[in-house]
Amino acid sequence: MALRKGAAEIIPEAELRAKLERSRVSGKPLRVKLGVDPTAPDLHLGHTVVLRKLKHFQDEGHTAIFLVGDFTAMVGDPTGQSETRPPLTREQVQANAQTYLEQVYKLLDPERTEVRYNSEWLGDLSGIEIVRLCGHYRLARMLEREDFRSRLANNQAISVHELLYPLFQAYDSVALKADVELGATEQKFNLLVGRDIQREYGQESQVAFTMPILVGTDGQRKMSKSLGNYVGITESPTQMFGKIMSISDELMWSYYDLLTDFAPPVIVRVKEEVRTGVLHPMDAKMQLAHNIIAGFHGEAAARKASDEFDQVYRKRGVPSDMVTYDFDLKGNPKLSRFLVEARLAESRTEAERLIRQGAVEWNGEIIRNPGHGINIDELGDHVLKVGKKPPVRVRIGPKAAG
Repeated sequence: MALRKGAAEIIPEAELRAKLERSRVSGKPLRVKLGVDPTAPDLHLGHTVVLRKLKHFQDEGHTAIFLVGDFTAMVGDPTGQSETRPPLTREQVQANAQTYLEQVYKLLDPERTEVRYNSEWLGDLSGIEIVRLCGHYRLARMLEREDFRSRLANNQAISVHELLYPLFQAYDSVALKADVELGATEQKFNLLVGRDIQREYGQESQVAFTMPILVGTDGQRKMSKSLGNYVGITESPTQMFGKIMSISDELMWSYYDLLTDFAPPVIVRVKEEVRTGVLHPMDAKMQLAHNIIAGFHGEAAARKASDEFDQVYRKRGVPSDMVTYDFDLKGNPKLSRFLVEARLAESRTEAERLIRQGAVEWNGEIIRNPGHGINIDELGDHVLKVGKKPPVRVRIGPKAAG
């Protein structure tokens, strides 16, 4: 089943196969739901993992439902939270939601996407209807949820409104008559609550389809804007290309699997070519970056970003207008010194902090050791980049150019 590519779990997979077969025979498309709370204005590649799966269902002729959780965002999903998260205001939610669709349509076909807002039905629920909804689920089951259970064990607060969130998300599936609901693995509990609540309202249960959480460019933690390890889909092709090229060779294969439409046999072949030395890992990574960027910015933009990366980082060429700093290499100077002298950091302390955060690249490689020294053999031109600032050329010689 091609739709299974990249999936973490399909619960239960036999039901999905039965639904797909019934749809094929009847000609009636499945209703596939993906809900996203507009808690931030911009999407990054981590968000697109489930979006791409929704696109796969859409490409197979099924109804793609993109649900904007404008109501639930004001409640606040506690998933993965170690403490109560403050709900957003209506103004914050509306401001964030305005930019979502423009970004989502970089992947989904706007003509074939059903866009809904859950305030349509949740905002109209009466008090007694909310009480009845709560009556369909037991508190003991709710407290089996991992984040609730750990917070109870640690004597951390859980607010009542947080217990409502999974029920509201489940009611979305009732209102939309969802056949399949997509979500990241951290949404598994909520998706399973949806199956139970649909049965309570006399509907056939949806299939819970979860996708892995994308690891950020640091190779350690979930991709997140707050952690600075993200690749934003509205960033320039050059920025996206550089960030993707900074990931480790090992992490590259997860990105191939979750962020491209390459078939599994193709990915296996590329991986084998890298393992046997037929293909250099950097070439495989450049192919990955090109493919991802072409999907958001077009083939021409991806080719330009690829060519620029090749010129600047691989061939050590630099644009003629790049700012150049000359340094006399004495001993084994720390990279943090160059940041200060090139005015890319105000102090050695700030320079070391930027390095620890993974914001500093030396010749395309992210440096994380604040004590990183420049080897005496590294004479010549180098490219230094800090955060979103333009890269600069560092020219190292036996003595500084006068």
